[in-house]
Amino acid sequence: MGDKVYRELIKAGAPAKNISRPHKAELDLRELGDIKKAVKAQDLVIHLAATVGGIGLNRQKPGTLFYDCAVMGVHLIEEARKAGVKKFVQIGTVCAYPKVPPRIPFREDDLWMGYPEETNASYGLAKKMLLVQLQAYRQEYNFNGIYLLPTNLYGPGDNFDPKSSHVIPALIKKFVEAVKNNSSKVVVWGTGKASREFLYVDDAARAIVLAAQKYDKGQPVNIGSSFEIKIRDLVKLIARLSNYQGAIIWDKTKPDGQPRRKLDISRAKKEFGFKSVVDFQTGLKITVEWYKKNRHN
Repeated sequence: MGDKVYRELIKAGAPAKNISRPHKAELDLRELGDIKKAVKAQDLVIHLAATVGGIGLNRQKPGTLFYDCAVMGVHLIEEARKAGVKKFVQIGTVCAYPKVPPRIPFREDDLWMGYPEETNASYGLAKKMLLVQLQAYRQEYNFNGIYLLPTNLYGPGDNFDPKSSHVIPALIKKFVEAVKNNSSKVVVWGTGKASREFLYVDDAARAIVLAAQKYDKGQPVNIGSSFEIKIRDLVKLIARLSNYQGAIIWDKTKPDGQPRRKLDISRAKKEFGFKSVVDFQTGLKITVEWYKKNRHN
């Protein structure tokens, strides 16, 4: 995602020499000293870093996900304020929404209307607290921090590690490898009844930069595509794009996660003119082909 946002910033006219892109190998954003280095002399900070993964990782390491995301965000916001950063863009998560929201599509005003889905609650709540922090800092310090709530992202360069990947890269890896190994069956999680909204990574990067340019309010903003698909249909689509023709076995002992996710994205369109442009099947095909070419890199 960082590289995509970098390219969007360049398109928007930001000089490349003025953009700092700290990588994990250079800075550990759980360490205060490295956080201070990251925000020093910056006018704009876009906080994309997180320890994040699919349902499996959330179940195995809820404490790690909570701590890493909370400590990175809390200290980055504080040190950015102290360093005189003019604008801070915090990337939140759809996992912050209630498990059973009062209405679908999810509206930003419903964010506090219930507890998140249990399999990713610790991650979602850690990110949610950063919205509270930014709104408190806006009130007390007039700190210009904005908060974006992207839906499930996908695209080339995603995390395909089965120990920590999200649903689309996990499924792509399973089916592509099954074809390569002539496997007669693929086992997938859950019942397939849950549904998700997905947003292509290039669209997400464009939304983030548009918000950085044009949005200066304290209310959170959903970032999505309005495209929703049941997991069962997603599995069939990825199998077809991967040229897999074997059996699909549903492991119903594994959780589905939140029953349904779909965002109301009217605020993003109104406030900074964002609308997704990449068709889901097109983006998914590009992602499958990218994985085929890069899976051993």
